[in-house]
Formats: sequence, C-alpha cells, structure tokens
Amino acid sequence: MPGITYVRGDATAPQGKGVKVIAHVCNDLGGWGKGFVVALSRRWPEPEAAYRRWHRERAGNDFALGAVQFVQVGPYLWVANMVGQRGMRTGSKGVPVRYEAIDTALGAVAARAGELGASVHMPRIGCGLAGGTWPRVEPIIEGRLTGEGVSVTVYDHD
Repeated sequence: MPGITYVRGDATAPQGKGVKVIAHVCNDLGGWGKGFVVALSRRWPEPEAAYRRWHRERAGNDFALGAVQFVQVGPYLWVANMVGQRGMRTGSKGVPVRYEAIDTALGAVAARAGELGASVHMPRIGCGLAGGTWPRVEPIIEGRLTGEGVSVTVYDHD
C-alpha cells in the first residue's frame, strides 16, 4: 500500500510520469479568487470557468458539498474541483471545511484516478482558507486514496 509522498513545490506543476489529477477544495458559494485557485487560474482558465458554470447551473446539476467536477487541462492532466467547504468565512458554525464532504469527494477522485490509471496531486487540501487541520485530512486521504492503491503526492509550496 503506497503512502503519501510529501514534496516541496507547486501542485500546479505535478511531478512524475503518466496521467495526473490535481485535487483541490472549493467552496459551495461559487466563489473563486483566493488561495490555491489563484495559482490554478494563472496556469489554466478552464477549471475556474467550469466551476463558475457548474455553480451557476446548480439547479440542474449535482453541485453540492461532496461533489466533484473533473476538468481536463492537458492530454494527461485533469483538475478535480471538489466542493469541500461550506461558505468562505469562520463563523458561528466554525471553520468552512467539511471533512465529510472531502471524504465523499475523494471517493469520487479515487474512482476516476482508477479509471484513468492516474496519480493524484494536491496542496494540503482543506487546510488553508477552509480552516481545516492536516491531522484530520491526512487519514481521509489515506483511507480514500492511498488505501485503495492510488499514488498521492502532497505539495508544500515554498
């Protein structure tokens, strides 16, 4: 069973060979403009455009906590927009991260990675603006991805 590989670097420039999925957490409000998504948008316009359209048309699709949208940005590269935070601010209901939603979303990412024969690459999802903690997120990744044989690389940006 592979473990999580930790590297210093940029998750928008995933290392290694083969098909890759870059997984990251989005909010459930349609907001895109702070945190890791800024780096994604600098590199490719498609993930942001697809996410905004997905949110705008949510009455007729699966947009909700735990849902994932896969956007192809290269011949062997996909971005997984995972809805894993409720709102954008810490308030009376605590931090925005929703661990159950990340768990559900990573299940879908594992299935797609299996279909594509892909490795999964990510920043420390749910731990930036979403307010989550790595000791809560890491076991979810281990259960949903590495525990299912999916290779995972986590990038710590300098």
